[in-house]
Amino acid sequence: MTSPATPIRVVGLHLYPVKSLAGVAVDQAAVSRQGLLGDRRWAVVDPTGENVTAREVHLMLGLRAEPTEQGGIRLLDRHGATATVAPPREASPIAVLFSGQDAARPAGRVADDWLSERLGQPVRLVWQDDQTHRPIQPEMGGRSGDTSSLADAAPVHVTTEASLRRLNEWLAESDVDPLGHDRFRPNVVLDGDEPFAEDGWRRVRIGEVDFRYTMACDRCVMATIDRQALATAKEPIRTLARHRRWEGSTWFGIRLTPVLPLPPGAVLAVGDKVVAHRVAATSGIALQPRG
Repeated sequence: MTSPATPIRVVGLHLYPVKSLAGVAVDQAAVSRQGLLGDRRWAVVDPTGENVTAREVHLMLGLRAEPTEQGGIRLLDRHGATATVAPPREASPIAVLFSGQDAARPAGRVADDWLSERLGQPVRLVWQDDQTHRPIQPEMGGRSGDTSSLADAAPVHVTTEASLRRLNEWLAESDVDPLGHDRFRPNVVLDGDEPFAEDGWRRVRIGEVDFRYTMACDRCVMATIDRQALATAKEPIRTLARHRRWEGSTWFGIRLTPVLPLPPGAVLAVGDKVVAHRVAATSGIALQPRG
């Protein structure tokens, strides 16, 4: 178990209702077996059902999705235009090409047209319903019975203040402006341990909820997209490659999976105390092939 001088606590919580769109900071979030309730249950696909992400279409990060009280989402662009979408519970599923999931429910024409106009190409918005079981692949650290949202690899993504501070120190050596956690799109931001201590965490209790480490996060082009200009640069991948490169990739943050059964009313909140159990050494830690 970690024994940091300063207790580890939650200092930020974030939901990204639509995969690859900007999300929203929250004070608390309910936990389901698929991760944080309302996180990455929607996604954008092309007419063939192929996943469309901000890796290729940077304009997606200029749009934002917020959860609504009714379980739907509100889409917003930078000019103040909005569209509210209810969960399409009665819609017939359509074919999609997600790893581990081959069907999802279409949101409908209003959402499709709203997104297509702003992204400059025909797209559809789809929803992962409550009955869908999308397994976490064994090579991603998944076990029998694990299920995930539409997130990459595993449902809950964690970064830490200490690791970001260290990264920004490295960036400063090259006269690069500091970055925020938004470059990495975490669900949970923690503070109180040493830089990159999370590499060795294997079991994490956040508040009253237990999580299991699945894999570390391989950072892709998403981390290089400036959130205002929506254009790519070389950082932070270039700097991470000097300090955090192995197995041909660069690494920042970890992914967790809720441990079942969840406690009644499972919820995470800013300010929650965190207890992390770690392996004795971090050499040979399991990694994941996408961030």
